[in-house]
Amino acid sequence: MSSLVLNKYIAKDKMMKKESGEKTYPIWLLVNPKHPAVHHNIWTPVLAEIQDKVYREMHTRIDATNIYIRNAVDDSRIVPKTLNWWGAEVATEIELFRDIVLKYKPKILITFGAFPYEFARRVYEIKPEKGPKSWGNSNLGDEFERAIENFDINITNKIPLLRRVIESGKFIKDQENSGENYFQYVGAKIADKIIQYKGGFNIWIE
Repeated sequence: MSSLVLNKYIAKDKMMKKESGEKTYPIWLLVNPKHPAVHHNIWTPVLAEIQDKVYREMHTRIDATNIYIRNAVDDSRIVPKTLNWWGAEVATEIELFRDIVLKYKPKILITFGAFPYEFARRVYEIKPEKGPKSWGNSNLGDEFERAIENFDINITNKIPLLRRVIESGKFIKDQENSGENYFQYVGAKIADKIIQYKGGFNIWIE
């Protein structure tokens, strides 16, 4: 295989991996291409908790087949580092994603970790712009609570999740929730909003 053909194959393969699912689906996931395992390690257990609560309360399940999953940037090498925070290439990716998200208007945009969340904030031109150290687990947790509290079915709700959960998902929000792990806690919160606004989500298994 010539180097030219190989490069075309690699480029095509990378493009295919950048996104999956349907843009018309009302729930989107935005991930850091450096950490593709979040889909399995974080989203899968969170979705299981969402499905559990939905089934118990509505006796149906979410058809999650077409959830739109997208890498924030096409090339993991341009993901910002602490000393190289936000170059021109990332700004271009922000413009591209802004065009898509404004066209399709998902109801929920879930991000994983610091970079995708700040990326989403800049897509929506939320000020002030912040650096990577601004989004530790505690601050992302606060942003999650704020997103749930201010949930509005008429806009795109940006909901940040952690990129990594240690100690088998152990999570203590306060004394009342000391028996819940992280996945149970955030899954239940997201499920509550989906159930509350069930008429605004065309996501149900018939």
